[in-house]
Amino acid sequence: MTTIFRGNIVHTPRLGELKTIPRGYLVLEDGVIDGLYDHLPHRYDGVPVEDWGDRLIMQSFADMHVHAPQYAMEAIGMDLPLLEWLQTYAFPTEARYADTEFARRTYRRLAQELISWGTTRVAMFSSLHTDATLILMEELEKAGICGYVGKVNMDRNGGENLQETTEESLRETVRWLDSCHFAHIHPIITPRFTPSCTDELMRGLGKLGRERGLYVQSHLSENLSEMEWVRQLHPDCRRYWETYQKFGMWRSHTIMAHCVHSDVREQEAIRDANVLVAHCAASNVNLCSGTAPVREMLDRGLWVALGSDVAGGDHLSMARNIEHAIRASKIRRIESNWHTPFLTVAEGLYLGTTAGHRYFGAGNGFAKGDKLHAIVVDDSALPEGVRELTVRERAERLVYQMRQEFITAVYSDSRRVR
Repeated sequence: MTTIFRGNIVHTPRLGELKTIPRGYLVLEDGVIDGLYDHLPHRYDGVPVEDWGDRLIMQSFADMHVHAPQYAMEAIGMDLPLLEWLQTYAFPTEARYADTEFARRTYRRLAQELISWGTTRVAMFSSLHTDATLILMEELEKAGICGYVGKVNMDRNGGENLQETTEESLRETVRWLDSCHFAHIHPIITPRFTPSCTDELMRGLGKLGRERGLYVQSHLSENLSEMEWVRQLHPDCRRYWETYQKFGMWRSHTIMAHCVHSDVREQEAIRDANVLVAHCAASNVNLCSGTAPVREMLDRGLWVALGSDVAGGDHLSMARNIEHAIRASKIRRIESNWHTPFLTVAEGLYLGTTAGHRYFGAGNGFAKGDKLHAIVVDDSALPEGVRELTVRERAERLVYQMRQEFITAVYSDSRRVR
């Protein structure tokens, strides 16, 4: 079956390259991308075309780090540093998900909002509650989202209402894994972060991940106080990343959120293991953790993508999180006396789309052979320019001025989900 879309096509095949095809064509064959064309080849004569007129057909977004239960406290507690914020707001909020009815209401709304902002792929933390985690996966599946969800593990430093025993944590993780039967949402091993997990739990999670062939996600070098805490807990490890390595969780496709204070040796370890850095600029500034050295990471060859980190981050919109990443990089440029180049809009778009989609096996941009993950954007409500804007200029403006109502269609895994 052939499907043809026409519109102003925008995608980012490589870091820094923003390609446009004004009034171009995107062709699907049996649900996978067959090609992009500025003029439709004659072999498609007579095939119906879904014409989106002057709208933009752009890649959908990938959010590579988001705490689903914290959606209920989005944009609350932004005056506190990380560890105090966790104890005051995040942990009490996550404890609420023992209530499965509350979980259902919250996660259904979360899934719908993700789609409304054009996010079709996610790497997501749940809470430590098995039943609520399965509800989250079900609601994401219903909404048309693809991705990975992890039942959070924590057997220490969670407080009275958000802590498991080691045995319970491992037992519930197995129960959760055995209950995961979703087409588009898959499990991922998720130790919250090193201070939340004893050595015994980390060892058990590493073993489970290896036995079942699962990826891992956690946090790394987000905050200086956190890093000092890790040093006290693991005096045998010179750097934070080694606390994951020694339990078999430092390997290709492990996702580490933040890496704000990763030194050169840690960055090299990230690159050499093909670990993905989920850069969460809004959260890093909101919680005063710092501004991550993203340009340095990219120049060193690290795999970097973006995350909203709701609720340390204050918004699910990945367009807005691309904007935050660009602004944070400009702060680093100013602080480096103008020696460090900032992220361009094209680079930001790449990090918020292609870099994340690659985690799921996608190619570069709208690549031949990929399923379609795309949004159709109507920017006609924005102010009229003094001249006709190019498609590139319109795409750049949308990074800063995207609204939910501009996104008129969303395609996930070649299915229209909005």
